[in-house]
Amino acid sequence: MPYLANVLRGFLMGAADVVPGVSGGTVALVLGIYERLIASVQSGAATLGYAVRGRFSDARRRSGDVEWGLMVPLLAGILIAVVSLASLIERLLHDAPQATAAAFFGLVAGSILVAWPLVKRWTSQRMLAALATAIAAFLLLGLRSEAVTDPGPLFFFGAGAIAIVAMILPGISGSFILLMLGMYQAVLGAVNDRELVLLGVFVVGAVLGLASFSTLLNRLLRDHHDLVVACLIGLMAGSLRVLWPWPDGTESVALAAPSDPFIPALAAVAGFLAVVVVGRFSRVAEPEVDETR
Repeated sequence: MPYLANVLRGFLMGAADVVPGVSGGTVALVLGIYERLIASVQSGAATLGYAVRGRFSDARRRSGDVEWGLMVPLLAGILIAVVSLASLIERLLHDAPQATAAAFFGLVAGSILVAWPLVKRWTSQRMLAALATAIAAFLLLGLRSEAVTDPGPLFFFGAGAIAIVAMILPGISGSFILLMLGMYQAVLGAVNDRELVLLGVFVVGAVLGLASFSTLLNRLLRDHHDLVVACLIGLMAGSLRVLWPWPDGTESVALAAPSDPFIPALAAVAGFLAVVVVGRFSRVAEPEVDETR
């Protein structure tokens, strides 16, 4: 049952990562597995580094720090979600952009409420850090790039390396980073068309980007936990700009007054309540990150 539960957690993370504006890291934070996830990713990156350098005994030793019972089912669930939901999410964003964006707006807003108590002690410094991060994210996510036409493998490699960092940070959507880079349609099309070579290049870039970033993030969470979590909450707050449902969901970052708000408002409330309920009843106790890692 724990393995099936972790597959479900991974499925929810993968479903979130497909949507521009929602991060799988947000789901991990709500479900209470975020710090375990980052610690295992960091240990896995160290294991891979030792193996590449031919230090196989060190690689075997460090691999014992990876929580495989969490990571393997999570990865399976993420893969299932991306493959099975990519076309559905794409269709919903096209056919019902306001309601879809509103539902995820509510989900992220609820995630902020769930994550707030993770900061053990709020101080003026941490409040200012959260506010500054929210403002920076709000401004940054107003940037957009024209879609890249017929991108080659190098573009897929770079997109994977950059987007994976966003995918593990609550509040920053890897999908929206792909939109900013002009690579969202290309990557989604490669998934739907099963272009395995380009997807393989994307995954290699993602693995290398994740290995580079996870060590830093794990250390920051260990040494400055409350400040880092406050900044992550700020990222989620700033990312709400992307999910504002008007005028047309994810097709524009321009903010406008609501038009015909009833259905989107209901969807937002449903998303908010769903994540609060999940956070209340499905959250598991997260062990302290081992400082020797």
